Amino acid sequence: MTQDTDLRYMRLAIALGRRGLGRVWPNPAVGCVIVRDGRIIGRGWTQPGGRPHGETVALAQAGAAARGATAYVSLEPCAHHGATPPCAGALAAAGVGRVVTTLTDPDSRVSGRGHAMLRAAGIEVTEGVAAAEAAAANAGFLCRIRQGRPWVTLKLALTLDGRIATSSGASRWITGAAARRRVHLMRANHDAVLVGAGTARADDPDLRVRDLGIDWQPVRIVADSRLGLTVDSRLGRSLSAAPVWLLHGPKAAPATRNAWARRGAQTIRCDGDPLVRLDIVNAMAQLGARGLTRVLCEGGGGLGASLLQAGLVDELVVFSAGRAFGADGTAGLAGMGVTTIGERPYELIEATPCGDDLMHRWRRRTEAAAG
Repeated sequence: MTQDTDLRYMRLAIALGRRGLGRVWPNPAVGCVIVRDGRIIGRGWTQPGGRPHGETVALAQAGAAARGATAYVSLEPCAHHGATPPCAGALAAAGVGRVVTTLTDPDSRVSGRGHAMLRAAGIEVTEGVAAAEAAAANAGFLCRIRQGRPWVTLKLALTLDGRIATSSGASRWITGAAARRRVHLMRANHDAVLVGAGTARADDPDLRVRDLGIDWQPVRIVADSRLGLTVDSRLGRSLSAAPVWLLHGPKAAPATRNAWARRGAQTIRCDGDPLVRLDIVNAMAQLGARGLTRVLCEGGGGLGASLLQAGLVDELVVFSAGRAFGADGTAGLAGMGVTTIGERPYELIEATPCGDDLMHRWRRRTEAAAG
C-alpha cells in the first residue's frame, strides 16, 4: 500500500483509540483497523478497564478474513502475558500478512518485543507511521511509563484580566454554559479530576461528569495536606457514585483518615515540604504508581501555581470570558515568584470560540518536541 493509504488508515486507528481515553487506565488507549483488498473488515479499540485490547476486538470482527490482511495498530502490539495473551501473538495466529504501527511501546514488558514477535512469525512490519499523532493521543500513558507520573492538564476559567472571583469572592459563573459543558467533556476523557483543599472547602464541588449521557466517572482527587475536608462534603456523600482519592501529608489526623477510609475513599500519604504543604512532585508520582495516566486539575490558584512551578503542567486549557474584575479580584494563580520573563514554556495548539467565551490550549514545548 502507499504511504498515503497507510497514513489514512492509521489516523483512523488513532481516532478509534482515543475513544478509550479516561476509561482504560493504566493501559494505553489503542485503536486497530484491519484492511483487506482496500476494505475495512475489522475495527476495535481498548475497552473500558483496559480489556480486551483493540487488536483483539478488531480480529474478532474480521474473523477468518484477517488472514493475509493488513492490521493498523496505533501502538506496538503487546508481547507479554497479562490478564490476556499478547496481541502480537493473536495477530500472528490470525495469519495477518502485514502489521503497521506508530511507535515502540516504552513499557519494559514490550519495548520492541511485540515487533520482534511479529517478524519472527514471518509478518511484514512497518513502523513509525503517524508517530507524532499517536504520541499526542497517548501522551498520558507515555508520560506515566517514561516519567512515572500522569500527564497533567491544568484548566483555568478566567476573566480577561486573569481573575477567578470578584473582590467579594463571587465566582459563579465567570464563563458560560458552553464552556462548562466543554469542561465536563474534558473530565470524561481524563482518568481523574484534581482540586486543591481550598477549592474543595470553598466550592464543595461534586466533580462528576454531568449532562453528557455517559455512564462512567473519573476518579475525584483532593490535594489536602492536613486532610481538613470532612466526610459530609458533597464528595463524601457521593462516594457510591464515583471514587474519591485524598492526597494528604504526614500531619493529617488519623481520625480523619479513618473516617474517609470507612466511607470507601482512598487516602494516599505523600511527602510534605517544610511549610507542611504537599510535595507536589511526590504526589504526582503517587498517582502514577497507582496507574493514572491523565489528570485534569481544576484549581485552585495555589495548586495550579505549585504544579506550574514544579514543571508538572503538560497542557494548559484556558477559558477566557469577556469580563474584567480588576486588581481587587482574586487572581487565577497564586504567587509564583517569577522575576524574569525568559523563554515561553508553552506553545499555542488551539484557539476556539466556546459559546461567548474563548478556549485556548497550550502544550509544553519540550513535550511537543518529544512527541
